[in-house]
Amino acid sequence: MKTSPKMPMKASDLFVKSLEREGVEYVFALPGEENLDLLESLRRSSQIRLIVTRHEQGAGFMAAIYGRLTGKAGVCMATLGPGATNLVTPAAYAHLGAFPLLMITGQKPILKSKQGQFQIIDVVRLFEPICKMSRQIVHGNTIPALMREAFRVAEEERPGAVLLELPEDIAAQETDAQPYIPVPRHYAGARTWTIEHAAKFIKRARQPLVLIGAGANRKQVRDALCDFVHSTGLYFLTTQMGKGVVDERSSQCLGTAALSSGDYIHCAVDRADLIINIGHDVVEKPPFFMEHGGTKVIHVNYKSAQVDEVYFPQCEVVGDLESSVIRLKEAIGKVDCDFSYFQKVRDEVEKHISEGADDPRFPIIPQRLVADIRKVMGDKDIIALDNGMYKLWFARNYKAYHPNTVLLDNALATMGAGLSSAMMASLLKPERRVMAICGDGGFMMNSQEIETALRLKLNLVVAVLNDGSYGMIRWKQTIAGFTDWGLQFGNPDFVRYAESYGARGHRVTRTDALIPTLETAFTAGGVHIVDIPVDYSENEKVLIDELKQRTCLL
Repeated sequence: MKTSPKMPMKASDLFVKSLEREGVEYVFALPGEENLDLLESLRRSSQIRLIVTRHEQGAGFMAAIYGRLTGKAGVCMATLGPGATNLVTPAAYAHLGAFPLLMITGQKPILKSKQGQFQIIDVVRLFEPICKMSRQIVHGNTIPALMREAFRVAEEERPGAVLLELPEDIAAQETDAQPYIPVPRHYAGARTWTIEHAAKFIKRARQPLVLIGAGANRKQVRDALCDFVHSTGLYFLTTQMGKGVVDERSSQCLGTAALSSGDYIHCAVDRADLIINIGHDVVEKPPFFMEHGGTKVIHVNYKSAQVDEVYFPQCEVVGDLESSVIRLKEAIGKVDCDFSYFQKVRDEVEKHISEGADDPRFPIIPQRLVADIRKVMGDKDIIALDNGMYKLWFARNYKAYHPNTVLLDNALATMGAGLSSAMMASLLKPERRVMAICGDGGFMMNSQEIETALRLKLNLVVAVLNDGSYGMIRWKQTIAGFTDWGLQFGNPDFVRYAESYGARGHRVTRTDALIPTLETAFTAGGVHIVDIPVDYSENEKVLIDELKQRTCLL
């Protein structure tokens, strides 16, 4: 039986149809002339919404957070040269954070050049070190295979960034190729003998402790992990990017490892004779370093452990994380251990993070700031943190009740991503309250995206923590014994700055006004910028000096 001949189409149309076949909903972009064929093809798509941002970083960060929240690759687009280089930071953000991301860049014609080397750099090679895959499309017929491969590579464990460069003459070609149909992928379960081996380790331990990492937050394993810790009776702590996988109100939760060492939870880590490390990601600062003859570690993850001098687990359970956790729970049952010391640590943590929660001083101190924002946000509401001193306070003191309700970056830890992260969360979860929490330095790096948020008609509150300096580096400068110098700056009037875009601006002038101001903003809807003066003078006293004195009591 003869099949009807395939009708040729423009390569850019095939590119967009391939995106549609992959289920793409949004393309975040700052297009250039080299993208015009692709832009026209996107215009005719009934499935994909083009969102134009004010800087390529905004497009890249939004696409990366789409990947983080959905597990599907977010898509962004930029032109060649400076457009492409502005995606380097989002690429690194996705690469280290394990967020699936597809970047599309344009390029001058490759079949016949008429402009010499104007704006041309080797974008593909530039991105290779920070991408799982970086390829130039050299013929329209290769688009379906490259697109399918790009999404597979971006989304499979460990997720990350990929780049496809589409030169303008290739985009304009005619092709008779057709999009591929995506094939579902399933991760195999761990082998039975590894489950049994790990169970023996746990049953022999006297004080085992569970550590939940970023890998557990990437996939929907919440139910299995909650059942695991509560059925076994094991106590747990989380890394910063593992927050919320299990409700941190649990009586078995010791808290989050925000500091590298010396915090209360490190007392529990030091006392444990076995750490069950679930979803470990090597990019996060570890709350412990392994030593030969020291605490044993079980590695439970989708991929085997990346072994180095400080991480060499004695047992590995590799496979689908949800399946592994369920089978471990069944193999272990209720553990028979003395957890009285861990309970003592938990009591100290609870006591410590409650201190300062009602402190009336103004400018507001971090403990009060975190406590008041926690009161305003509901169980499933989302805070998106930029990077600065406040991130440590929120990691330690802000309890997360559900996965991905605290969006922070403990991998690349770049400034400037917080606003775009919150915008993406608001676009995907319009029924929830979403708050961007940014230092004044980080906010000003990409504050132009406020216009994008308004154009998208988002409901978003942006808390700008105003101390007129790069606070975390200034703190480290003080700890190192250097003179306080070179890290302070001036700020615009944030209220008038908000109003210049058409947003609402608010300035907190006393501590007890913070909650009413935030409630007013959320109730009104739309985009609000709240200027919050913050006093970080207690950083060293509370995060260093007091902990050194009090952890000895444990």
